[in-house]
This record gives sequence, C-alpha cells and structure tokens, in this order.
Amino acid sequence: MVALMALLGLVAGHQVRALADAYDDLASPPPWPPGVELLTAAVTALTAWLAGPPYTGLALAGTALAVIDWRTTLLPDAITLPAYPIIALTLLPTGELPRALLGAAALAAVYGLLWFARPAAMGLGDVKLAGLIGMAAAMSWQTWVAAAFAGQLLGALYAVALLLTGRGDRHTQFPFGPFMLLGAFVALCLGW
Repeated sequence: MVALMALLGLVAGHQVRALADAYDDLASPPPWPPGVELLTAAVTALTAWLAGPPYTGLALAGTALAVIDWRTTLLPDAITLPAYPIIALTLLPTGELPRALLGAAALAAVYGLLWFARPAAMGLGDVKLAGLIGMAAAMSWQTWVAAAFAGQLLGALYAVALLLTGRGDRHTQFPFGPFMLLGAFVALCLGW
C-alpha cells in the first residue's frame, strides 16, 4: 500500500510541479531536478504509512499548496477549497467526519481571529488552510493541538533564523503556509 501511495505521489508530483509553475511568474521554470515529484512521493507515502490512506488527500493538496506558497506567497483557493470536500469524503468511512468538521471550524476560527487582529501579518489564505489542517488533524484532540501549534512554532523558528543570520528583520514577510503544513504533517504522522 505504501509503495502504491509513493507511486501515486510521484505521478501526482508532476501535476504539483505544473500547478506551481502555473502560479509562478518564471517564463520557463526548470523541469529538473525532480525535487517536487520526489517530495510529493515522500510526503504521500509517509502519510499513508504513518497516518493512514484517508489522509493522503491532505498530503497531495498540502504539498501543492506548500510549493506554491513558498514560490509565490499565494495559497490559491482553486486548490484549498476543493480539498475540503475531498478530505471530507475520504474521512467519511472512518467515522471521524463530525470531529473533523468541528476541528476545521475551530482552527479556522482561531486563525480567523489572528488574521482579524493583524491582517498584515497573515493572509486570508492561511485562514482557509487552517480549516483544512484542522479537518485532517482532528483524528484526536492531541493531534489537532499539535498541528495547530507546530506550524506556529516552525514559523517562529524560521523568523528567528532570519533575524540571527541577518537575512531579515522583524518586518520581513515570508510564506507561512509551508510551516503550517509541515507542522500538520509531523503531527499527523507522529499521531500526537
């Protein structure tokens, strides 16, 4: 099953690259190295193995969103919004859908409040992504809490690294979605 998910991720990684290239303003992005494809394969396989096949939808959508956000600082609704019903459908047979919907609403509300308090510090795409993460991470409340805070912690550590290396100051903007998704991935795979 894991090998099949890795193969699915490798094939889907080609589409993830094409999506990322479509949002990037490079005239002709380089097709190699196959980092995006390998990343998608690894994330998909690890998610299927450690969290379970129902969570591979988040792995695929999340990889695309992370790559696009890192390259363009955009979290496109064209990927985020369709991922909600896809993940809901994959969670339906597990019996976790009611808790997942509650988790989505709760984490989107938390990020919505953060966005409302400081709209310059966070984009509305991050709020929509938070709902998606809250939905997928609601397998247990410990996982939900870990996913919610791990992204904040990873983003803060990156900001501190920028400050310490002199590559940024306290006003430096950077994409937050990849850190949110990495935190969710770690929480899901470790089952916190």
